[in-house]
Amino acid sequence: MCGRFVITHPAGALAALFAAQPANNLPPVPRYNVCPTQDVAAVIAGACGRRLVAMRWGFLPAWAKTPADGPLLINARAETIAEKPAFRTAARERRCLIPADGFYEWTRGEDGRRLPWFVHRSDGAPLALGGVWQPWERGADRLVTCAIVTTPANAVLAPIHDRMPLILDPADWALWLGEAGHGAARLMRPAPEAGLVAHRVSPEVNSNRAQGPALIQPLPAPA
Repeated sequence: MCGRFVITHPAGALAALFAAQPANNLPPVPRYNVCPTQDVAAVIAGACGRRLVAMRWGFLPAWAKTPADGPLLINARAETIAEKPAFRTAARERRCLIPADGFYEWTRGEDGRRLPWFVHRSDGAPLALGGVWQPWERGADRLVTCAIVTTPANAVLAPIHDRMPLILDPADWALWLGEAGHGAARLMRPAPEAGLVAHRVSPEVNSNRAQGPALIQPLPAPA
């Protein structure tokens, strides 16, 4: 799964990277501990080109009566996304890219404590996580919400967790966004291992209030 991530690149840099027009209400950066229900930046495609827009991380199906109605859908499994009523229309019509410097995953220590890891590209470049999005309205309340698509883990992630976010190469962005026709389903596979690394980080990140660059620093080796 993917339950927390990091984004430090400013809107201008992301807009240039994805050739997208940035909105004016994007969440500020840097953010070293992005949590569910917070706003995130996402790339979508439309008739006037790509846009970089703000969305709430936590997908709300169209039938939800309130933002708190039902479970918090932060991830969508690639294997079942086309069948689940909550996601199937979005999987066909509303896919997005969610930029991230990296994401956190957890193992369990011998004493049961949650031990966080930071997963990122070795060259520091942003990841493009595949997502789906959904507009939601009830009266005057309007939200645009999203979920991150997940796949089985690759060899880098498998020792840490059995799932990982869908990570898309630049060559696949147009197909995922629907700009290059049909066939996005074939992209929903584990990312290649090359260039992806993971290291243990401080358990401070276990608190959703923790922030700052120290959260992604590798833990010192034991003496």
